[in-house]
Amino acid sequence: MPDRYLRYVALGDSFTEGVGDPDASRPHGVRGWADRVADELARAEPDLGYANLAIRGRKLRQILAEQIEPAIALAPDLVTIYAGANDILRPQVDLDALVAEYDAALGRLAATGARLLVWTAFDPGGSATFRLLRGRFALYNELVRESADRHGATIVDFWRMREYRDWGLWDDDRLHMGPAGHQRMAIAVLDTLGVDHDLEPSPPVVRALAGRRQALRENATWVRTSAAPWVHRRLTGRSSGDGLSPRRPTLARVRSTVG
Repeated sequence: MPDRYLRYVALGDSFTEGVGDPDASRPHGVRGWADRVADELARAEPDLGYANLAIRGRKLRQILAEQIEPAIALAPDLVTIYAGANDILRPQVDLDALVAEYDAALGRLAATGARLLVWTAFDPGGSATFRLLRGRFALYNELVRESADRHGATIVDFWRMREYRDWGLWDDDRLHMGPAGHQRMAIAVLDTLGVDHDLEPSPPVVRALAGRRQALRENATWVRTSAAPWVHRRLTGRSSGDGLSPRRPTLARVRSTVG
């Protein structure tokens, strides 16, 4: 029988906050895989308390400084955390030092007795934009695997999810999962936990093959609307999460409209 979860706390950055999965009825206007997981957990445990402390744009050290203590204070029995992607994409990063700090934080979370889920990073080998960083992603993953083994954490192996090579699972910004990607990630999490659920994969967005001229136009639009603003924020020390607070800062029941 799977474990019972009554207090679920989700930590991280935009991946966990739910960016790319719009829902105007929810805090910050997003839903995301963590909300979908909580919805399913609440079917079995209507009194489930769910908190989501993730904030878009946060780097690993910010996540550790801002989210670990509040998470521990909530006495969770299930914790999910994904951190480090925003660091990997920086021009320079000391992954050994960074994941050593991550390891210490995972040890603190594991010491609470909560079930702890962590992620490997996505394999960018199919991305013309990010594939040059593939070795950096792979090193991060090996370091995270070692840490997970050390602390008895369960790994959701994003690196091996080859279906995410389909860009129909991603948002137009090519940085965040779209609704179909969040749905599939929720399924992966629930399956990893061994939790029965009714979720089915959503079909990827169909993106028609573009001719050379159309592809150039689409790439130019992406650079103008997504890539350039992202680079500008990095150069100016700003973040898409500046001024944002956690969308679910305390444990609260999942809304009654589930189902």
